[in-house]
Amino acid sequence: MNTNEILVSVVMPCLNEENTIQICIEKAKHTMEEMGVYGEVVVSDNGSSDRSVEFAESCGARVVHESIPGYGSAYLKGLGEAQGRFIVMGDSDNTYDFNELERFVTPLQEGYDMVMGNRFKGGIQPGAMPWHHQHIGNPILSGILNTFFQTGIGDAHCGMRSFTKEAFQKMHLKTRGMEFASEMVIHSAKAKLRITEVPVIYSPRPENSQAKLRSFRDGWRHLRFMLLYSPTHLFLIPGSIIMILGILIMGALAFGPVRVGNLFFGFHWMFVGCLLTLLGFQIIQLSIIARFYSLTSHFDDNIDPILKWIKDHFNLESGIILGLVVFGIGLLFDFLVLINWINGNFQSPDAIRFSIIALTLSIIGAQIIFSTFLISMLSIRRHGWGN
Repeated sequence: MNTNEILVSVVMPCLNEENTIQICIEKAKHTMEEMGVYGEVVVSDNGSSDRSVEFAESCGARVVHESIPGYGSAYLKGLGEAQGRFIVMGDSDNTYDFNELERFVTPLQEGYDMVMGNRFKGGIQPGAMPWHHQHIGNPILSGILNTFFQTGIGDAHCGMRSFTKEAFQKMHLKTRGMEFASEMVIHSAKAKLRITEVPVIYSPRPENSQAKLRSFRDGWRHLRFMLLYSPTHLFLIPGSIIMILGILIMGALAFGPVRVGNLFFGFHWMFVGCLLTLLGFQIIQLSIIARFYSLTSHFDDNIDPILKWIKDHFNLESGIILGLVVFGIGLLFDFLVLINWINGNFQSPDAIRFSIIALTLSIIGAQIIFSTFLISMLSIRRHGWGN
């Protein structure tokens, strides 16, 4: 076989699908024949104990084997073995109709990099998807993904999709579980691939076919992955809100108590403001460190505006100077506390307020200094950073 002639590779993961694997392969092969394209069907077996492999080979599919369990593991093996210029992926349980192959190939021929199926537009047949998946799980997870990564995809977890071989190589996919579906969309968006959606019908599984999806476990894996890939939403936004709230409380009480109606806010509330300010600042620090770690470890190679601004305006020395300045202001408030102590007013409300401010600024200053060293250590692996 001349692999240069293969235009379309249809890749199906398989784990004990002996009841449906044959019809899926036959549909895919028949449709490619009708389209007049030379293609292949690659079945990525993930440890089937039934006759799935035997049936797949008898239908003319090329079977590859992946011993590491997981939806992503099976696809990473199968997609890596695919030889076609265009790759179509879909489950081997007959929930997706491979007679609709052409609508996933034509947009690629027209210049798109990736084609996503949309079950909500194509139609979800009765019994194909549990109610809580259809009306709660999928809409919420797709909505979070679109909010975090601006993908504009209506059904981010549809199992039938297609892409060019070149686009697949740009995705740098790694995950082994069900979150593989989210990772593909996220990496495609970050790589600025041209993506379009087509309607696809989603059919119920045969009664004697066992679903591989575990609702809460796999839903959490998707959510966890999206949070790990978005330090802004996981760290920066919550941290900023908490820190701003803490600063507002401390600022409002810095020069004396405040009364709102029958409520009295004294220096005791400054401890709450101090706690919120320090907690928020630490979360913001984690956001910046997470971004640098993602970049230097090639977990995410995109330099976002925040990292670019830090790179352009800060280095090890400037970070140390900033930390020393903040720490020095904290020492200045400590000096004011010392003056109060010398004058016998150590337990006065002013002295306590100054002590809280000094504590807050000193800790933040020290954290800036040491986190700057940590970021510089991470940046050693990235030429031109931390200098």
